[in-house]
Amino acid sequence: MTDEAVPTLYEWAGGTQAFERLTEVFYRSVVKDDLVGPLFAHMDPDHPKYVAMWLSEVFGGPDRYTTERGGYAHMLRHHLGKSITEPQRRRWVNLLMDAADEVGLPDDPEFRAAFAGYIEWGTRLARHNSQPGATPPPEAPVPHWGWGVAPPYQP
Repeated sequence: MTDEAVPTLYEWAGGTQAFERLTEVFYRSVVKDDLVGPLFAHMDPDHPKYVAMWLSEVFGGPDRYTTERGGYAHMLRHHLGKSITEPQRRRWVNLLMDAADEVGLPDDPEFRAAFAGYIEWGTRLARHNSQPGATPPPEAPVPHWGWGVAPPYQP
C-alpha cells in the first residue's frame, strides 16, 4: 500500500458520523456511572458533539474543533482543576472502548492499537493537567494521531 493510499484514522473509522455515534453512546454511559458521572454533572448538552469534533480532528479529520471551538487551549480549560483520579481515568477509557465496540468502530488490531494509544496518552495528560497546581502549557497544537508503526490491515 502506498502512502497516498493509506487512509487517515478518521477515514478508516467512518468519518464524522462514526465519532458522533461513538460520543453519543459513550456519554449516555458516562452520566449514569457512579465514578465518572459526577465529573459531567453539569455537562453542556452539546458536549458529546464537541468531543466528536476533537476526536475527528485528532485522527485526521477536519479542523473544526480548532476553528469553531478554540483548539487545544479551549479543551485544556475544561480539565483544569477537575482533580481527575486514576480510577476515574481508567473508567472513562473503559467506557469509551465499550462504546467503540457498541457502535462498531473498526476492530482490526491496527486501528484499535492506534485509537487506544491516543486515548491512553490523552487521558493521562488530562489527568495530569487536572491536578491542583498543574501548569500545563496554555497553548499547543491539537495532536494529530496516525497509524504508528502498523498501517491498516488489508487482507
